[in-house]
Amino acid sequence: MDKFLVAAPPCAGEDPEAPPPPPRRWHRWSRIAVELDGRIDARFRHRELRRLLDSYAETRTFEHKYYTHGEQRCQTYVNRMINASNFAGCYHPAREGVSAMEFDKKGVYLASVTLSGCLTVHDFETLYCSLYGPSCSLPDDSSNYVLHISNQLPLCAVRWNPGNQDEIVCSSSQSDKVSLFDIGYVTSVPTEILQKGKTKFHALCSESRKGLTDLAFTSDDKSRLFASGLDGAVYMWDRRLSKTHCIELTALPESQFTSVKLNMDNRTVFGATRNGTIHAWDTRGGRASAAFQSHNEVQPLSSVKISTLLGKIASLKEQSNIVSSEILSIDFNPSCSYQLAFHLDDGWSGVLNVNTLSVSHLHCPPPSWLEGVDSVLHKRKATWLSTSSIYAVGSSSNNGMYVLDFHPHTSSACHVDYNEETKCFEENQPAENKFIPLSEGVLSCAAHPLSHNIIAGTEFSSLLMVSQKHETIRDPE
Repeated sequence: MDKFLVAAPPCAGEDPEAPPPPPRRWHRWSRIAVELDGRIDARFRHRELRRLLDSYAETRTFEHKYYTHGEQRCQTYVNRMINASNFAGCYHPAREGVSAMEFDKKGVYLASVTLSGCLTVHDFETLYCSLYGPSCSLPDDSSNYVLHISNQLPLCAVRWNPGNQDEIVCSSSQSDKVSLFDIGYVTSVPTEILQKGKTKFHALCSESRKGLTDLAFTSDDKSRLFASGLDGAVYMWDRRLSKTHCIELTALPESQFTSVKLNMDNRTVFGATRNGTIHAWDTRGGRASAAFQSHNEVQPLSSVKISTLLGKIASLKEQSNIVSSEILSIDFNPSCSYQLAFHLDDGWSGVLNVNTLSVSHLHCPPPSWLEGVDSVLHKRKATWLSTSSIYAVGSSSNNGMYVLDFHPHTSSACHVDYNEETKCFEENQPAENKFIPLSEGVLSCAAHPLSHNIIAGTEFSSLLMVSQKHETIRDPE
């Protein structure tokens, strides 16, 4: 109000008064401004994420101790007991571990698969409500899950059908078939099986390279399904036409695809390979965006090698020896359609801007040898939080997970153009990256679509609940 006041002129014969001091500058209280405006600014949300990340902790562990038929334990539990035995040389990490998991669209059910071949569906509310009860009250039998199926082959991918939320698909890196299950039917037999037909590289690949490593549905059609193959192609099925694939998205025959994702408009398919390359296809017809060149074959629209893009970051090139590394997983940011996150076998994570085909964010944790760790976890899969541009991924060398700030702005702590000098101003402080210590090593993660709870699948086939810490306040009287 001081700026609206006008000083009265001095009376005749009086000395003029000294000029008044400058008005005091009042800092705007950002929190009350949000309450008055009724609108949450993106920068305000970004700053407040620090409180969320600081509150994360492991709140509960759910071990995989399930039966298959009667009193017979499932293969995942048997492999856990073998590896936990005291006999020297018994541990074999390929036998166990939660390889992939995903929530349905509403966050009601959580589907997970293990390297021992188990497909399990949990009710999230049952898991979450157990946080408030004693550990002994949590059942370890059939009342702890909705569906549990034990297969012969190790499973590496699981997806919910967005058009039919009762349907789950899963695949194995040792099989060229995709199995579909309906949780409405209590049966261990798949309701439908899709398989690859005759492929371009059929005669060039061995049996070990005919598996399928990842799956992706189109969000606008429950019938079209994509799968990445180890034989150098990504396959598409249209279940209305046939149970064999109808389109083949090809690359070089030596390419072994590890992950596949579709962009928001379901027109462009992205596939990541073991040699560190990301390929993109236009499903409307390849480079010419016309009819398919060879009936069911589509050539790549574009290809980028991550190590080449990292070499263009001057500050990184000066400090690190950049080598090509396997891409373990890729995923689009649900809050920003042009951000494609990637996670590498060496533990590095980053964001590829698909509009400019450049790396905009990068996180480089210390290597395992620097921390004195001999064993390294492989085949890790990460996840995005639904609304905050936070990327969660398991550590390659320690028991824990990183929650990384990949906010699409230079104020992000992981942005390649981030200026450290802005950190001294409290108003511009970003949500810093956090490492959350956990009881077991993490192989896969899944974030709840409606809250900020994270479920982590571990190397010992357990599920860890990572959420905000709860404290009980007791009345002293």
